[in-house]
Amino acid sequence: MGMRCSRQLLKQSSRLCLLLLLTLAGLAHGDDFLAPEQAFRLQVLEQDAETGRLLLHFDIADGYYLYRDQFAARPTAGGTVEAGELPAGEMIEDMTFGPTSILRNAVQWELQSRDSTAVDIVWQGCADGGLCYPPQQHRIEFASAKIATTTTTTASGSGSGSGSGNLSVAPAAQPLTTLASASESRLFDWLQNSSLLLTLPVFFLLGVALTFTPCVLPMVPILSSLILGRQVSTGQALRLTTAFVLPMAATYALLGAVAALLGAQLQATLQNIWVIGTLGGLFLVLALAMFGIFTLQLPSGLRTRLDELSRGTQGGTYIGAALLGVLSALLVGPCMTAPLAAVLLYVAQTGDVSIGTGLLFSMGLGMGLPLMVIGTLGARYLPRPGPWMDLVKGAFGFALLATGIWMLERVLPAPLVLALWGVLLLALGLSLAHLATTRRPSSMLLLRTLGVALGIWGGAQLLGASAGAVDPLRPLSWAQPSASPADDPAGSLQFEPVTSLPQLQQRLQLAQTQGQAVMVDFTADWCVYCKVIERDVYTADSVLRSTNGITLLQVDVTDHSAEQRALMRHFQIAGPPTVMVFNPQGQEQRQARLVGAFDEQKLLDSLALITEFQGYSQ
Repeated sequence: MGMRCSRQLLKQSSRLCLLLLLTLAGLAHGDDFLAPEQAFRLQVLEQDAETGRLLLHFDIADGYYLYRDQFAARPTAGGTVEAGELPAGEMIEDMTFGPTSILRNAVQWELQSRDSTAVDIVWQGCADGGLCYPPQQHRIEFASAKIATTTTTTASGSGSGSGSGNLSVAPAAQPLTTLASASESRLFDWLQNSSLLLTLPVFFLLGVALTFTPCVLPMVPILSSLILGRQVSTGQALRLTTAFVLPMAATYALLGAVAALLGAQLQATLQNIWVIGTLGGLFLVLALAMFGIFTLQLPSGLRTRLDELSRGTQGGTYIGAALLGVLSALLVGPCMTAPLAAVLLYVAQTGDVSIGTGLLFSMGLGMGLPLMVIGTLGARYLPRPGPWMDLVKGAFGFALLATGIWMLERVLPAPLVLALWGVLLLALGLSLAHLATTRRPSSMLLLRTLGVALGIWGGAQLLGASAGAVDPLRPLSWAQPSASPADDPAGSLQFEPVTSLPQLQQRLQLAQTQGQAVMVDFTADWCVYCKVIERDVYTADSVLRSTNGITLLQVDVTDHSAEQRALMRHFQIAGPPTVMVFNPQGQEQRQARLVGAFDEQKLLDSLALITEFQGYSQ
């Protein structure tokens, strides 16, 4: 049983490791995203002022590309421009533009202008690492073939080449990064203001706490099978668990070093919709393997070699334990997004390899401490392999399914997600009902009752999903009489749109004279997380009550216009979703700022900083 579990873990984790390596390979071209003028260098190769002919050359940096359909040439002061044909390019499935062609490496474009002294050239490109630039506009004067940068336009909209939304382009010397959640933001700030002597033990304790989360619990039966599959003494069990834990911690340390080398591009990848979808799908596949629907196995030759290593010698046994430790770290790593992403972001911005290695190695050792205790004592006290391990595998299978659906709900339509939850609950209910037939009468009634309840809940979710419902906790809300907008104007937060910095400052001053706090929400049409927040957070009753008496303003940066960029630069906003809160004195409570995805409770915690002493209704 132990070797079988080891093989399954090895196969599953190897696939995840390959995915990680491919992702990192695509990111290895630099520490930070290039400024647009560096990523896409425009040159005039030939120009004839009399005939109006221009031959343009775009030098595209490695790891970047331009949208073929987003090229445009516009004459100034009347006149016309005839544009030559662009290369066919490479077809991709883009989240914003759909099936579209992209251009890499280098592009030449011939233009013929009549009765015009200058022409405006517009294009838009993205980085493979997940950043998509706003449309760029440059003016070329025929008399001198001079390229003059003008205000960025938005006629072609904002694209999303790799799933990430557009971010404001900062000066080339500054990295472009965003935090993934409010908790990560606070952890990030704490890291910046703490010494390494303090952060190392804190992250050791964090690792200990992480051991008892659903993400790390699958390591327990893996380690148990490694120890219990052999007749070993307590001392041998301790050495085996040490051989398992140290490589696991070293794997996290290596991840920290890689984060320091890759810099800002790592965080963009963590927010990439394709990465989220792939990891969510991977959890679903691993869950099916847990249920025994299929078996993931290595090629027979490699499998035989691993068997020889694990059985042949004592040293080989330790090698097998070390290999399992490395692969276990790769398996559960993507699940620990909150603390792991915060540390990786901090390391990416500092660029300090030693800090990244030390912090994540300390966290890995903390995760390994309970595993060492369990593994060492397990040789004497844990039950022997048997049918109970199949029950544990089934429980972990359902946990993996729930984790996969939770990850996919950020990228799938809400009714489809509700249907997935319904199928999961129905399957869990049927499994409990079947399990009840093998139990004692004392537990049979409880299992059957729980199974029926979950089955009814799952059926209601499927019924609600078919009617367009989105809330797993209230799947039949569509069948209830709905109030008209006049009767229920507060079904969701009602924001006042703001389009420029002067307008926002004016509204802040007005709220200050009225003694009101202010909440400012930054959003965009291409922001995936913004849609989830609007659906799940801004419709929550507790949020609606907590914002009573607070001025609600919203900045839509979909177009990424000059006014919107100026506003974002003023408040140092990297991109949506971002929420700022201002007290009645017009001062932003920076510690309450939310950057990236957040849930209902995180928003309530931020609002509490400005409402608890003002007497607003909660």
